[in-house]
Amino acid sequence: MKIDIITLFPRMVEGPLSLSMVARARARGLVDIGLHDLRDWADGNHRVTDEPPFGGGGGMILKPEPLAGAIEAVKSAAARVILLDPAGRRFTQDVAWELAQRPHLVLVCGRYEGVDERVREHLVDEELSIGDYVLSGGELAALVVTEAVTRLLPGALGDENAPAHDSFARGLLEHPHYTRPELFRDWGVPDVLLSGDHARIARWRRFMSLMRTWRRRPDLLETADLSPEEQKWVDGFNHSRRPPDFPGPPAS
Repeated sequence: MKIDIITLFPRMVEGPLSLSMVARARARGLVDIGLHDLRDWADGNHRVTDEPPFGGGGGMILKPEPLAGAIEAVKSAAARVILLDPAGRRFTQDVAWELAQRPHLVLVCGRYEGVDERVREHLVDEELSIGDYVLSGGELAALVVTEAVTRLLPGALGDENAPAHDSFARGLLEHPHYTRPELFRDWGVPDVLLSGDHARIARWRRFMSLMRTWRRRPDLLETADLSPEEQKWVDGFNHSRRPPDFPGPPAS
């Protein structure tokens, strides 16, 4: 996969992309990430990339000429050109999976008050937002999209099945995790995780995933794909208005 990032501030993104999982994926040739300074496509000695808006008002707008030059220089026939913008489609795990199937992404980082509307209308395939808040530019959003997509590529993670267990993979939050020591400041580990009963552990994890989602993000349960047993658990949560204890083994 190839990801090209167009930005006024390449140094904002180059550090994180040289570390951890993304760096390993790049070293293995799983993803080719290119950083492109928008100023390289700006004219004049001062390489101006922004101008005040027509009609007045505060702030500056990224000019169409350098944006068009940069996008057209790096995109391929198979590229999906994405503008990181608060007005865009909400970026979710499902969208990350969708983008991970594409061979080439071009991420355009907005800045200041935004980009010239003609770029949005004619040179961008879609817009993405990472949340209902405003940042000074799209660089951090580009990093979020890049990492979320890269970790879904085959071979990017040590465990090939890990993405299937992440939060939101099934429309639910992930279950709690524990590690050594078994006792920390008088706080123990649930007995079921020490039992060695893998079927019961798996069931406990599904139960706790549902409980955590019910407590923190009940909106996710409206569209989650639940088994009959999981739906029964959720109905119990709603009826009692408090999470019950983990149930015993399922009836045979």
